[in-house]
Amino acid sequence: MLGREESIIKKYELQGALTVKNLEGRHFEAYYCKDRKEAAEKALSLLTPGSSVSWGGSVTVEETGVTGMLYEKGFKVIDRDKAKTPEERLELMRQALLCDAFFAGINALSEDGVLINIDGTGNRVAPILFGPKSVILITGMNKVCKTPEDARARARTYAAPVNAQRIGAQNTPCALTGSCGDCKSPGCICSYIVEIRQSKPAGRIKVILVGEELGL
Repeated sequence: MLGREESIIKKYELQGALTVKNLEGRHFEAYYCKDRKEAAEKALSLLTPGSSVSWGGSVTVEETGVTGMLYEKGFKVIDRDKAKTPEERLELMRQALLCDAFFAGINALSEDGVLINIDGTGNRVAPILFGPKSVILITGMNKVCKTPEDARARARTYAAPVNAQRIGAQNTPCALTGSCGDCKSPGCICSYIVEIRQSKPAGRIKVILVGEELGL
């Protein structure tokens, strides 16, 4: 009989293998890594030395330590958080649309390989869809849901309200009550809800599943 932690690890391994297979069937390049250290090493192995890199807001990417490693390894980093003015920040986000490799997380995905991402301004989902030569998405196995419908529900009713608290969203139902109100508030962080059914061209989007609970 396995203990609690061992049972979760085994469950993630089995579910991860199934999800990787289904992602590959949708033309994603997919990998399963047992922990965040292995995931960071895999992510860096997918990059060409000296390439330009950037990322969207992602707790998961931060938790793997990838952002710091990109600086350490000498990549050409486009980091909006280094901006000194709002105008410079916006320009850096625009530059990220044409970087060589863009990193982001996933709000939720289904076992059959459908990805769901929610964004308030679009600067995160836009480069995932088009622009950068390569997209590397890192996600904990806690984000994997049974069906696309389950994934959409997780993104809207769990990930969005928690992220609203994290970024200090103002005057939205989820910021005030913790529950999605399907709002049209100017501060809404669900302006763009993107469902990605396959990678086109094949292999442009890489998905790294991590056998840990990561992100929100």
